[in-house]
Amino acid sequence: MEGWKVAMSAVLLCTVPSFALSAQDYRAQALRILKTVPLIDGHNDIPDAIRERGGLDSVDFAVLQPKLMTDILKLRAGAVGGQFWAAYVPVTTMDSGPHPAVYALEQIDLIKRLCARYPRDLAMAYSAADVERNFTAGKISCLIGIEGGHAIENSLGTLRMFAALGVRYITLTHWRSLSWATASTDTARRGLSAFGREVVHEMNRLGVLVDLSHVNDGTMSDALHTAHAPVMFSHSSARALTHHARDVPDSILRLVPANGGIVMVNFNPGFVSEGVRVYEDSLEGRARALRASGTDSTALRDSLKAWHVRAPKARLQQVADHIDYLRRVVGIDHVGLGSDFDGITEVPVGLEDVSKFPDLIAELLKRGWTEQDVRKVAGTNVLRVLRDAERVAAAGNAKARRTDAQR
Repeated sequence: MEGWKVAMSAVLLCTVPSFALSAQDYRAQALRILKTVPLIDGHNDIPDAIRERGGLDSVDFAVLQPKLMTDILKLRAGAVGGQFWAAYVPVTTMDSGPHPAVYALEQIDLIKRLCARYPRDLAMAYSAADVERNFTAGKISCLIGIEGGHAIENSLGTLRMFAALGVRYITLTHWRSLSWATASTDTARRGLSAFGREVVHEMNRLGVLVDLSHVNDGTMSDALHTAHAPVMFSHSSARALTHHARDVPDSILRLVPANGGIVMVNFNPGFVSEGVRVYEDSLEGRARALRASGTDSTALRDSLKAWHVRAPKARLQQVADHIDYLRRVVGIDHVGLGSDFDGITEVPVGLEDVSKFPDLIAELLKRGWTEQDVRKVAGTNVLRVLRDAERVAAAGNAKARRTDAQR
């Protein structure tokens, strides 16, 4: 009898008109949906946040971490089924300290040890099938993405070794341009060099996704016209709504469906709120003016702190606006979520940490989204992209073997 009541409640939740549902109803519906599909976030910087705090032995990921946006308890509360952990490589490694490749290896090592330390909750994933298998087993998949193409140090051999270690995407640049790819911060109009195209082709052959977050429009376009497999924007939003160079313009968005790629919406307030972006830009100008006037460091710090307090706030609803916009421009099959949690210092109101994902899904449901469309944005789109990349790699390698056999 109790089972019948639960089943009827679920049916009623699906059939009651949207205007009759409360916020709690939408959240309950969101949580029910997320039991049927792994919510996969395209970008989370917890590996570097843990590294900065002294490494794995300094952070117990199984207990609540109030100063971090991510821990296992929050991941469970947020119904997260899969997470691309960013093996972030600072561009400063191009000048001094550990070599970029060494730093990337250390980050990959940290991700794998983090996953192994909490086997009850986390499991490594290297394919779409792995993610689905882990989800069925009740575990959160750990996927690896390198943030910063300088990590390969201009070596296709290094790229191949990263793929062998299980890296599933590489962001072609971070904030500094490379000799073969141009960053979004660069005013140059150039895109990929001949070697950059080789990198894209080799990534396709290896089944490593080409991530175009952080690159300029020219590199986006060149990569989309070069790639034989779907590309991804692991943590970027829509530039039509927020005029930030890190967001994707409509001219590029229109190329994504033919490629089969995915744009995963970033939660960074300056990327999702035009008001926040404009205010942040004005802060930089004010800071430069104060420094030029000879203001001492204490007064400068106090002024900046006061200005930050008065800053406008981004909101969960604005993130949903970007998701809505992308659905209209690129289509529902090409939209995902790429939070950038623990890589951002400010968050939208309502999306403070990874436990809040169901609230974002609830907002989409409130706006009239179907459960099928919600499942696509939550996880099935990125699973399809992973499968397509795997299929392109398998087909390319099979062709190469046939060619070798004929020689």
